[in-house]
Amino acid sequence: MFESIKAAQNLSGQRSELKKLIADCDELIKERGQSVSFGLAARAISRYSRLDSNFRTQFYEMLSTRYDPDVDSITNALEHHKSKRNAETLIELIRATEPPRQELLRRLNRVPSGTSIILRMREEILKNIKSAPALRAVDADFEHLLSSWFNPGFLELKRLDWMTPAHLLEKVIQHEAVHEIDGWGDLRRRLEPDRRLYAYFHPALPNEPLIFVEVALVEQMPRSIPPLLDRTKSPDIDKRHYKIATFYSISNCQPGLKGIHLGNFLIKRVAEDLKAEFPTLKTFCTLSPIPSLSDYLMKGPRWLSGRYSAKQLTGLESDFKELGSELQALSKSNTSLTQANQDRLMRLCTAYLAQTSPDDAVRSDPVAKFHLNNGAILERVNFAADPSSKGLKQSFGMMVNYRYDLDKVEEHHEKFLSGQIVSSKEILRILKS
Repeated sequence: MFESIKAAQNLSGQRSELKKLIADCDELIKERGQSVSFGLAARAISRYSRLDSNFRTQFYEMLSTRYDPDVDSITNALEHHKSKRNAETLIELIRATEPPRQELLRRLNRVPSGTSIILRMREEILKNIKSAPALRAVDADFEHLLSSWFNPGFLELKRLDWMTPAHLLEKVIQHEAVHEIDGWGDLRRRLEPDRRLYAYFHPALPNEPLIFVEVALVEQMPRSIPPLLDRTKSPDIDKRHYKIATFYSISNCQPGLKGIHLGNFLIKRVAEDLKAEFPTLKTFCTLSPIPSLSDYLMKGPRWLSGRYSAKQLTGLESDFKELGSELQALSKSNTSLTQANQDRLMRLCTAYLAQTSPDDAVRSDPVAKFHLNNGAILERVNFAADPSSKGLKQSFGMMVNYRYDLDKVEEHHEKFLSGQIVSSKEILRILKS
């Protein structure tokens, strides 16, 4: 009985808090005084923070209806602009089409905790968007504003090392998404002199890395991930050996920034910094996972129309058929393959990557799309490169090197958008075999 009374009281309190939050937002969006609006924004943020997940969802749904642009105002402004065609009527039209919730978010962002709260809001909206399609318009407003607020020009690039405060390094361990960090000993190896770890920070979130990238400084382009992560191997401190900078992991720390493109700027910025620090560096490449390969092949590959000749398609179909159950076994354990089957898997993997398209999510690996859209070259496919259970499950242990020619990334980016993937001679040879 006591618990049911307490639950009813809590429900009533949440309803009251949501009602007051909406009232504060209504007042905030109309208020013109800076000092008054700051106090309102702080109060609204406080009320939002006290809501549970169910009532936060109701708040997001309210944003999707209560603060939509006024259709009549848009129509009138459009007609006015059609008749006058001047700067004033254009400004009037732009103001009429902007959803009032964008201004609400700007005002909420004025308080010190506003940015982090808005990121949390968007993270929760993204989780609910499939079941509540009306939130797509709300999410578009969040993404629009966050793209401006988190423009790379406003961000600070920091190198993290063993002297970095522990609370920041803990976040690196927490958010590493590609190759799990197994405690402090594992992290320390990734911060040794022949390794680099860089992160982007925003002035409003000085203790929250937004995205970070890990780099290995090596003599040769790596073919597998274990040697790069081997904590028992002593670091190479001879800078003359640093010929190749290999980006082997990039991780986003803020789910609320999904769709805000920071990774491409981060890689290019870090490459330029490394080039300045180590003049002997000649090559910038990645050792990347292929997270969608297994799923694509196990479901039965459907090759991109027009990308391969009839002869090539026949060969790929034959390779897939010959591998058969070997794929299922290889996705679960480090099964030995005959040389012929290794060659078949190499061709299938290479063909999968070589059909990556800016607009095709079904037949394109997301990591491949990221790097190729970023202006990288499809350089080399590596067999048995990631023997971890995750690597086997995702890609049968396959990994890929993408190479960045810093002088030609824009040219290669444009080619990718037009449907052409810049590939190495080795990749072209495999596709022709």
